[in-house]
Amino acid sequence: MRRVDSVVKTMIAQEVYRLTATIKKILESLQVTPGKKIDLRRDYDPGYTGNFMSKQDAEETTAAGIRLLAEQQDKLYAQNTYAVLIILQALDAAGKDSTIKHVMSGVNPMGVQVTSFKVPSAEELDHDYLWRSCVALPRRGNIAIFNRSWYEEVLVVRVHEEYLGRQQLPPLLNDRDIWSRRFREINNFERYLTDNGIIILKFFLNVSKEEQKRRFLERVEEPDKNWKFSAADIDERAFWDDYMDAYEEMFNTTSTSYAPWYIIPADHKWFTRLAVVSAIHDTLDRLRLAYPEVTPQQKEGLLAAKAKMEQENGDTDAGKKKDKNKSGKKS
Repeated sequence: MRRVDSVVKTMIAQEVYRLTATIKKILESLQVTPGKKIDLRRDYDPGYTGNFMSKQDAEETTAAGIRLLAEQQDKLYAQNTYAVLIILQALDAAGKDSTIKHVMSGVNPMGVQVTSFKVPSAEELDHDYLWRSCVALPRRGNIAIFNRSWYEEVLVVRVHEEYLGRQQLPPLLNDRDIWSRRFREINNFERYLTDNGIIILKFFLNVSKEEQKRRFLERVEEPDKNWKFSAADIDERAFWDDYMDAYEEMFNTTSTSYAPWYIIPADHKWFTRLAVVSAIHDTLDRLRLAYPEVTPQQKEGLLAAKAKMEQENGDTDAGKKKDKNKSGKKS
């Protein structure tokens, strides 16, 4: 068993070494540099796959990253110090659900929770816009995945400003400064979370309008995907440019050193998964996660427990031998 564990650890170490250079190249090209103004349409190609490796090599690298992520999550859970919050934002059909399913396929479900934020309920609208997210934040040692998040409040609500009317805001606060105010509130909130040990990873899955159309048609034409399609999705395509403008300002305002944005090309799902796995692995790696060390007193307790269990085995064997001798006597 010890030899098997040693071999596994050696394989993991080799995978880490092989992945490091690739991960750094990928992340350098996808992270929104805090303080730098970007042009979403010009600077980020939804079809980008880099020239790092072939599709097959990328899929193998992704699989290796998922294996590493499983070990990192185990240490995160055992250490019980940090929590990780993964935020996924995207337009429809960008692949949020499949990314979650694939990237998190190797982790322990006990330490992961996924929350999908849809249209706010009446109860949620009676609270401030961060309330429903607060109650879903991860506990220490856990990973939480937000499928959409508080960023909807500066995206869909900005594109469709009539939604503001449902939030029952005081008239004085529903003014032209509301968006800059919300950006400030979000940055402050994320600073508060990171100052309390919640590591934030923010991903925008950047799908092109052409690829979105192809995926919508696929949902219409393939019966087993019909359930994914909504006519409202087509209506939203008319607001594409408005969404691009809203996303661009959001990136330029809320990509910070403590919670940066990653703009992930989403036209090719194999590269999307590679990029997301790489960012999660790199972030957890920098936390230097480790299993808790056992104190001398705890070690003594472990040895005492081991001796007690071994004694139980000895007593059981002795009892069985005695019973056997009794059954072998002649009457």
